[in-house]
Formats: sequence, structure tokens, C-alpha cells
Amino acid sequence: MQKKLYRSKYEAYPFLCDQPEDLRCDFEILTDEIACQIGLLHALVKNEALQAELLTLCELVYHLNPSLRTFVTVTQAELAWLEECTKRLQKETKDSFFKFVLNQGCESACHAHIIRSKCKSLVRMLYQHLQQGHAVPDILLDFANLLSGYFFHLALKLNQLAGIAEIEFISRNY
Repeated sequence: MQKKLYRSKYEAYPFLCDQPEDLRCDFEILTDEIACQIGLLHALVKNEALQAELLTLCELVYHLNPSLRTFVTVTQAELAWLEECTKRLQKETKDSFFKFVLNQGCESACHAHIIRSKCKSLVRMLYQHLQQGHAVPDILLDFANLLSGYFFHLALKLNQLAGIAEIEFISRNY
């Protein structure tokens, strides 16, 4: 006989007791964490244009948050905006771009790398949800993947602004 699941009257979020194979709550927790990390990065960045961009991204990540449970509210225009921001950063950092770099430099760049990695975890989770037979709109996969690219190039930009050179990582495997 299975023991009844205890539900705390102080439960921090109503879906925390969802079945372990149901990734919707995990997705919501991870997008919440990414938004929090973006907010922290915003506090570390001194460039006003980048600060404004980060606040917009924070809001967009929160709009992603309920997408698996309800419906998608991020738009193609917002995806296009993120792509343009990413391309701008890519162009501005083209001289310091390597296939792989060590995650080092100024505090804000290192934090951008943490967010980049969290966004890859988000992509992985979306693919797992899809492979379980659930619908995942293409825009969610595109947005999460693009977020990872954005934060990679933002890390390069933040190091560039701080006058810190990138250190190329040369893999022994690739």
C-alpha cells in the first residue's frame, strides 16, 4: 500500500508534488532560476543598454515559464529581437570568438556563462518532454537555444568591455 503524499500547508508552489516524469514543474523552476540569474547579472552589468536588454530578457523568460502547462505567449517578433541582439553581440565580439573558451574573466562574464549553461539545460529538458510524447512548440526550442547563444556572446562582450582577453579552450577530444 502506497503511503499518502504529505502536502505542506506552506507549499512554495502548487505543482512541486507533480509526478517525477512530469517535467512541466521542473521547466517552470528552471525558467524561474534563469530569470533570477538574469536579474543578478543585471545588477553586475554597468552598461545601461545591456542592463535594459537584460531586463527585457528576464521578462521574456518569465513569459516562457508557463508555456508547457498553459500556452506559449512569447512571439515570433520577440524571437527575432533576441536573434538580432545575438547577431549584434556576435559581430561586436568576432575578434575574440573561438569555438570554445574557458569560462573566465570578469564576474559578469562568468555569470553570463552560468546562464548560458542553464539555458542548455532548459533545451535538454524541452527535448526530454518532447521525447515523452508531449507537444513542444518549435518557438520554445528556438528561444531556449538562442538564449544560450546570446549569453555566450554576452560573456565575450562583458569581458571585452572589462578589457579581459578570452582564453581559447582546445579540446583533446574534438
